[in-house]
Amino acid sequence: MTLLLPALQSPTGPAASREAVRFGALSLTYGELAAASTALAARIADASRVAVWATPTAETVIAVAAALRAGVPAVPLNPRTGEAELAHILADSEPTAVLAGPDDALPPALEKLRRVTVDARAFERTEDHPAVEADPEAPALIVYTSGTTGPPKGAVLPRRAIAASLDALEDAWGWTGDDVLVHALPLFHVHGLILGVLGPLRRGGSLRHLGKFSVEGVARELESGGTMLFGVPTMYHRLAEVLDAQGGGDAERGELAKALAGARLLVSGSAALPVHDHERIAAATGRRVIERYGMTETLMNTGIRADGVPRPGTVGPPLAGVELRLVEEDGTVLTGPEAIGEIQVRGPNLFSGYLNRPDTTAAAHTADGWFRTGDVGTVDEDGYVTIVGRKATDLIKSGGYKIGAGEIENVLLGHPGVREAAVTGEADPDLGERVVAWVVAADPGSPPRAEELADHVAGQLAPHKRPRTVHFLDALPRNDLGKIMKRSLHAG
Repeated sequence: MTLLLPALQSPTGPAASREAVRFGALSLTYGELAAASTALAARIADASRVAVWATPTAETVIAVAAALRAGVPAVPLNPRTGEAELAHILADSEPTAVLAGPDDALPPALEKLRRVTVDARAFERTEDHPAVEADPEAPALIVYTSGTTGPPKGAVLPRRAIAASLDALEDAWGWTGDDVLVHALPLFHVHGLILGVLGPLRRGGSLRHLGKFSVEGVARELESGGTMLFGVPTMYHRLAEVLDAQGGGDAERGELAKALAGARLLVSGSAALPVHDHERIAAATGRRVIERYGMTETLMNTGIRADGVPRPGTVGPPLAGVELRLVEEDGTVLTGPEAIGEIQVRGPNLFSGYLNRPDTTAAAHTADGWFRTGDVGTVDEDGYVTIVGRKATDLIKSGGYKIGAGEIENVLLGHPGVREAAVTGEADPDLGERVVAWVVAADPGSPPRAEELADHVAGQLAPHKRPRTVHFLDALPRNDLGKIMKRSLHAG
């Protein structure tokens, strides 16, 4: 349990010659990554916490591996974070050093910290430095949430939670040391860092990081040995556009379809993948994208199994060790496939709490240890979970009905005149809330009529789910992980 990355235990171990990570032309074997992280671990062993300037580079991988080896909690920093938010994170987490690449230009907020340079091309080779036998409950990472209702909160992720989640995914996906994972996710968040870096390293497999997402990069790496692809809906949407002849030529489309069809597993996460994109990818490749559901505080909760039945629009059943239930606003536990309520979870995958916020931590849990996710969903007869959306932004109460924004968005995206869509609720004196659609037209010069879209939804779903207002936009506001920032829609 304490050795999160057993393949990195020794620079001369049995896996030393296997490729561990590749970033562009730079490749590190397990022996080289073990040597680099061992040397760095010795340099930071006296730190209480370290910040990691989490660029999409091999230096970030070395830095995090070294922190885990030294038993020093690491705080991944998004290099695009603004000054005020960065200052808050540093004041809250109080790191004593920052780990950064040799060419990284750090902002003034980090100048007071001791800088420890990490160089993947010129690392020091020292004698083996034994990994710290840390307690399973010891903090491994402190990952800051997006802070939709205030400044970001630091979720303390113990070694126990990381190991439990990654091992549950090993079981669900048949993840082995023979797998080669391809992705272009940022390395300051759970998806890209824990699943996308620590996942393959815990299995003894390989990671090929694209640096920046591109259709060509995905096709190239999958064609040359990649077995798994991780992405967010924005990435899969771009792949679907090429496959559906909306971009690129016949040669590019054919190469991409062949590459995706040859992958063992295509996984989407961090937000719901629209059913329309599911279907376009499946039609072109014969391969279904599977989804999973997790949060910073809980890591992974559910996932479609590799040997299970893919069901577009669902995120699968709970993973091994995870308990999940639906709860009404008054605390009543709901059952049955028609029930819709807040998702609550508990299990070994949960975080320890919010750093420096015991009251917030307590409020986020029930008295018997269930974590209140704030997400709303349903559970079918087979235990498959469907996420309706966030309780605060995606559950619309209109005319006595509970309406999930996600199902309306999927129907809108099935209309040929719609490229992107988001649905929110807006106060209404008669209905309580009315359904509002925010649409990016496929042809901005000739968008579909609002009435046409409303009738399309009413015909596919039900009259009470019809958008009462339709706004046309040039683009939807998204964060670094491709999630639509719905609060920004009304603010704009």
